Amino acid sequence: MQTHVAVVNRLHAVLQQGNYKLGQVTSSIVGVSGRAMLRALSEGERDTTKLAALGQGRLHASLAQLVAALDRELTATQQWLVGRLLQQLEATEREIERYNARIREERAEYKAVLARLETISGVGWRVAENLLAELGPDLATFPTAEQLVSWAALCPAKDQSGKRRSRKTGKGNRWLKRVLTEAAWAATWSQKSYLAAFYRRLAPRCGKKRAFIAVARTILQGVWHIVKEEVKYEELGGDNFERLQTEATAQHSVQRLERLGYRVEVHASAATN
Repeated sequence: MQTHVAVVNRLHAVLQQGNYKLGQVTSSIVGVSGRAMLRALSEGERDTTKLAALGQGRLHASLAQLVAALDRELTATQQWLVGRLLQQLEATEREIERYNARIREERAEYKAVLARLETISGVGWRVAENLLAELGPDLATFPTAEQLVSWAALCPAKDQSGKRRSRKTGKGNRWLKRVLTEAAWAATWSQKSYLAAFYRRLAPRCGKKRAFIAVARTILQGVWHIVKEEVKYEELGGDNFERLQTEATAQHSVQRLERLGYRVEVHASAATN
């Protein structure tokens, strides 16, 4: 994956040198449309209308915007580089697919645990597989969820004095952090999920970055319980905090009335059910 990302970044760099704005008008320069245009550019095509016509499916730009973004000219060396990088990209993708095929074979053995992990909001099959690859299929080296979170450096680190907790987290496993951050990002887009509500609750108080880390930490804690205790993920819902607040308010009101000598029975109205 590192090689794939590096090649894509080099393609971006070559295009920037030629002042091409392809990345601004396509969702990905190595998607179907972007790749077709890059291949044509590497072969010397300079007709912007023909290049723009290679766009397929839904794009972020109109034909006129595509033409404007492609109205540049690569040097012969830059054309050659684009061609070589495309070849390298495709070779890397073939190698990745070989690994993925092997992973799919191994996946059959861990089908049950992967299926449970995929029920976590934000965790798709690829994230679930990456989590098991980084952590091991049984999390044998992590007796508690707290130890796992600490190892992943997703809990606030102690200052040198040991008396206070810093707002920064440690370095941890950067690949695991990347996977969990991806899952946290996806989870926040699911408006009806507990994790999205958790993020919205934290972000105004501690900032978006720390809120994402908190969501990632919650996901990892859930992963530990699902794998170690063989339980299913329980979706609490996007209204969980509102329900808890309502229950707490009702309980507090009942206690106050009882202290005043009243006997109270609480029944939810049809509107709140």
